[in-house]
Amino acid sequence: MAAHTSIPQATSPAISQAISADDPLVLVAALYRFTPLKDFETLQTPLQERMDAHELRGSLLLAAEGINGTISGRPAQLRGFVDWLRQMEHDDHRPFELTDVKWSGCDELPFRRARVRLKKEIVTMGVEGIDPLQSVGTYVEPQDWNALIEDPDVVLIDTRNDYEIEIGTFEGAINPNTHTFREFPEYVQENLDPKEHPKVAMFCTGGIRCEKSTAYLKKCGFSEVYHLRGGILNYLENVSPEESRWRGECFVFDSRVSVDHQLQAGQYSLCHGCGWPVTEEMKADSKYEHGVACPRCADQVTDDQRRRRRERQRQIDQRQLASQESSSQRDSQSLPV
Repeated sequence: MAAHTSIPQATSPAISQAISADDPLVLVAALYRFTPLKDFETLQTPLQERMDAHELRGSLLLAAEGINGTISGRPAQLRGFVDWLRQMEHDDHRPFELTDVKWSGCDELPFRRARVRLKKEIVTMGVEGIDPLQSVGTYVEPQDWNALIEDPDVVLIDTRNDYEIEIGTFEGAINPNTHTFREFPEYVQENLDPKEHPKVAMFCTGGIRCEKSTAYLKKCGFSEVYHLRGGILNYLENVSPEESRWRGECFVFDSRVSVDHQLQAGQYSLCHGCGWPVTEEMKADSKYEHGVACPRCADQVTDDQRRRRRERQRQIDQRQLASQESSSQRDSQSLPV
């Protein structure tokens, strides 16, 4: 599994000045920006072409409400792309100039392809009229988060999905037991009341889901709504393990699967059968089969599913082997003579 290191977040659009010359082999940028995008569909092609030209990998989502995604590539190429993105003009202004970006580094590409996709929402809640640009909760900096969640009057809610919470969360956080973010509004309607729960604090991986969840609670009449600025990743980067209220690892949506408190690749991989995180101990279980099933889901897998998953994994292995051989050939051709 690729090793990752944290890169300080840039505070200026000129991010090439914010990262040291001691670059990782591969740079990763997790970014989002809520901003009204008129005719957002017209941005798909130039973004895709620019990603391809810079040899980047990962996904960008475009919607009328903004942009969201995680992309990776060689440091100079990725920095150049984000510089370009922040300077891009659309509808007579620069909609992505203030795009939030979180940086990390690794020793291999965590994505296999580059995709720019058009969506109805850049993070799907499925509720009409929720606009973080109009109403949103109070941002809380990582260094102030512990004091907030230690307040006995604060209801602390993890807005992530059940498989993410499985491997780590904050002390005292409530697990809504949702499998998708679409289920979160239903959880709120059934379990929270503005009169009984006037103070609510929420958190997610990088902050984007809380932009919408806090806006939704404000719309529902909750008076004091807080969220962790920059999400869990920002907290892990800025709060020492000795002072941390975080327990476990943090699920991430790339080949790392999880990161520890130092933002290094964690102990988990992913079961391609059920999509839940898998530990090394679970891999040693007789029910585990790579690409097919893990101890959690093995008993529910039919013979036909097992056959199809084995064939899928065989094809994946073949593609990976071919890609490695092609990469080795390119490397050998570029060696000095």
